[in-house]
Amino acid sequence: MHEGKTDPLMDVREGHGKGDPRMRVLVAGAGGLIGSAVALELADHGHDVVRLVRREPGPGEVRWDPDAGTIDREGLEGFGAVIDVASMPWPTRWTSAAKQRMHDGRVGSYGLLAEALAGRVDRPQVLVCASGMGIYPSSGDEPLTEESGAGSNWLAHFQRDGEAAMAPASAAGIRVVHLRLPSVLGGRNLTAMAKNLRPLGDGRQWWSWVALDEIPPISEHALATDALVGPINAASPNPVRCGEFTATLGRVLGRRPGRRMPAFLLRLALGEMADALLLASRRMEPHRLLETGYRFEYPDLEAALRHQLGAPA
Repeated sequence: MHEGKTDPLMDVREGHGKGDPRMRVLVAGAGGLIGSAVALELADHGHDVVRLVRREPGPGEVRWDPDAGTIDREGLEGFGAVIDVASMPWPTRWTSAAKQRMHDGRVGSYGLLAEALAGRVDRPQVLVCASGMGIYPSSGDEPLTEESGAGSNWLAHFQRDGEAAMAPASAAGIRVVHLRLPSVLGGRNLTAMAKNLRPLGDGRQWWSWVALDEIPPISEHALATDALVGPINAASPNPVRCGEFTATLGRVLGRRPGRRMPAFLLRLALGEMADALLLASRRMEPHRLLETGYRFEYPDLEAALRHQLGAPA
């Protein structure tokens, strides 16, 4: 957590409960890797967490069905904040049909939630939603801040359109924050990195990263900090090159990395996704987090990997 291990939401008040330091927070994606971590930490800090679910809702849950375009609008009343970090499966190859499904799913779900929240009488003060580093172009050694322009490939348009789908919430006076996430160190993503322990391409591309357990306090900071509006780079201030990342992970695992995977083989195996994600060089810098006083708990790659993998120092 932050310096002093205090709860950054203790000074945030619900609009209708100014004497109560707790917030009532709706979390979409609470069953996923990131959402479950966020929901657990919010609950641990005494906040009233309600989950937005696709199945029949139980106590402490609200139902929606983004595929059908339906949501329990009355159930959205009275929240101080909403966090949407729902994820979707990424196909191995980005066929035209797969890209259309992903795009429609992201824009449809974000648009549905934003419009529903905008129409509530007792609207939330803030909406935090997941975006991604893919909105930026591959930029070599050039640092990428929140002021950097968007890329022109499909991935950039996908992330850009997802952020734009939240416009109805902004127009209704809700403070909207877009968490531009890099590679998350945790879950299946980290397991795959450990399994395929080898540099990719020439290994000199910059890889931005964030520890899974860093995302809940970043989310809380975004909820509590009125100065944060729009995109924030939710990435460690210490990105590394692909080769360094692989060497560090190998040291943590006590294994020697394999031979590098040539770029042409990655392109044969993964097609467009290889260049968009694995071979691209994105050197993200979290300017807005640092400017608003956020202090990273896991800024160092090796320490972050050891923490997430439970490896001794």
